[in-house]
Amino acid sequence: MIERNVYLNKLIKSRGNGFPKVITGIRRCGKSYLLTEIYKKYLLDQGIKEENIHVIDLDEEENFSYYDPIALYDHVLKICDPKEMNYIFIDEIQNVYPILNPALTGGKHVLAKEKDENTITFAKIVLSISKKKYIDLYVTGSNSKMLSTDVQTEFRDKATNINIAPLSFEEFYNYKKGDKDDALNDYMIYGGMPLAVLKDTDEEKREYLISLFETTYFKDIIERYKFRKSEALDELCNILATCVGTLINAKKLKDAYRTKTKNSIDANTVNSYINAFKDSHLIREANRYDVKGKNIISSLKKYYFVDTGLRNARLNFAFPDEGQMLENIVFNELLYHRYTVNVGTYDKIEKNKDKESVRKTYEIDFLATKGPRMYYLQIAKDISSEETRKRELKPYIALNDQIQKIVVINKSIPEMRDANGFTIIGITDFLLRFIKE
Repeated sequence: MIERNVYLNKLIKSRGNGFPKVITGIRRCGKSYLLTEIYKKYLLDQGIKEENIHVIDLDEEENFSYYDPIALYDHVLKICDPKEMNYIFIDEIQNVYPILNPALTGGKHVLAKEKDENTITFAKIVLSISKKKYIDLYVTGSNSKMLSTDVQTEFRDKATNINIAPLSFEEFYNYKKGDKDDALNDYMIYGGMPLAVLKDTDEEKREYLISLFETTYFKDIIERYKFRKSEALDELCNILATCVGTLINAKKLKDAYRTKTKNSIDANTVNSYINAFKDSHLIREANRYDVKGKNIISSLKKYYFVDTGLRNARLNFAFPDEGQMLENIVFNELLYHRYTVNVGTYDKIEKNKDKESVRKTYEIDFLATKGPRMYYLQIAKDISSEETRKRELKPYIALNDQIQKIVVINKSIPEMRDANGFTIIGITDFLLRFIKE
């Protein structure tokens, strides 16, 4: 069994708190497995009777009738014993469609349109079920319906939200074991999508990850947002995959799209596609943060894929950039360990070769913060050459403040300090020990 202890502990902590537990995340990242295998086993080990744990998978044909919210509500109450605590797991809750309130339609169940009022939605049903003292409710959802403004408003302060991602490197390594460097290399290329991890061969992993976009992710996005230009969506995703770790905005992406395809796309469409990718949990964004001015700079952002295997699948696993993948992994792992992560930036007036005063902008890969901990992080493939070392360390030397400065490199070395007092650490040691302490 693949252990997912961070998420399991969140479920354990929220057990019986009187709120529905809403588990979100990209499709195929293991939400159902977490509930129906890992958490169910925990409940059984705690002495909960199996007949008091009810799983309703809305992707299964026998449950299609429960897409009607009132039918789902009635079914849940029917299968629960009000004299005992019942644990209800509803998988893929977003399949439940909204209907007009039957009180206004002569008792008929009429599918609601997007702008209709007086509707009964899956969110309302979830909240209604969770009010029953004898029901502890858990629901999973994957696509952007779970993140719409209306749903967020309905769930606000009334639900426990647990967002899960593909396997972290820690979870991956705890399952794979063996040599840490070999495990990291495998993880960089194929990522931590659970079903990909369980495949036997590299070819099977590649085929599975590539197919996820066409058969699942793009299909979901196009249906949800009613996008017409699916080829533009596809190409923009490819461009984002090549730009991991690069500061970009809608204009830069629009220009890159025109250069690559010889076709035009407007900035509003680019932003719509990016928002769709974010809502579907495919990508995450990092804002620029002025480390001297102490404020967010919103003009440019960096985007990272939720999984390096999915990122590489967009490029057909051709010529993977090791530096980009390392940066993507570190970003995801920091979020997994509950750090707030921004891209550090600051300006400094310096003298150029002609002794003129010029403004120089420096960038630090990440500023990571969790409680009292605060780190600057530079992620590098290697710093053995003098030129590379100077490039990676220059932002630290020019900044000269008291925040701990770390260089993470793809090399198995013990944690050490250089002549400047900066921490140099190998990536596997950083991921498996340093950020956990």
